[in-house]
Amino acid sequence: MPALTIGTYGFRIAGADGPLPAVPERVLESRTAFFTPSVAATIKQIDLGLPHFCQQISWGVEYATYSHVDLLVHTDSQHSGHTELLIIDEADRLKATGLEQVRDSYDRHSMGVILIGMPGIEKRLARYPQLYSRIGFSHEYRPLQASELSAVLAGYFPDPDPQGDSIAHAAVLASIVRVINGNFRLLDRLTAQIKRIMSINHQEQLNPEVVDAAQESLLIGH
Repeated sequence: MPALTIGTYGFRIAGADGPLPAVPERVLESRTAFFTPSVAATIKQIDLGLPHFCQQISWGVEYATYSHVDLLVHTDSQHSGHTELLIIDEADRLKATGLEQVRDSYDRHSMGVILIGMPGIEKRLARYPQLYSRIGFSHEYRPLQASELSAVLAGYFPDPDPQGDSIAHAAVLASIVRVINGNFRLLDRLTAQIKRIMSINHQEQLNPEVVDAAQESLLIGH
């Protein structure tokens, strides 16, 4: 029987033996698939990619419910029936045929779809009436305010010693806010690199040297 193994972004069916890890609760709660088309995505790649990532989530739900996955019995998983939301990043990469594939997939499944792209994507989508008529709303994400960034960073890097020098910890967070300058993508890249450096050096305390090293490795200007 095929086994369900956990990958970086969800689940895949593989011929693995032995006990399987539990399905993460966040997957069961969100039931959300994430798809990023390649720069030169072909019709075939999109046709295979969209259902693949949605099926991963559905298979995870099936496994959590029944402790096994039977592709002949669990037909909901074959049709991504347990996936409630599909998020497509870099939607600008989708050409006319790719956008039509997204519309067709939306029509055939009972799930929501979010398209994420650069400014101006709404005007481009407006050229495709069949797809555009299905869009409920659009939202432009503006640069994050300093207070918003501070709140996010406090979640990423909570003060390990609240009774200690909290001012120094807050100062380091403030320096990260200045570097990021409201860019959420840069926030994600920089925080991931900071965590990586702290892990390699077995550090628990955030300090300016770690932030500087992360900036240099990502070629971010001071």
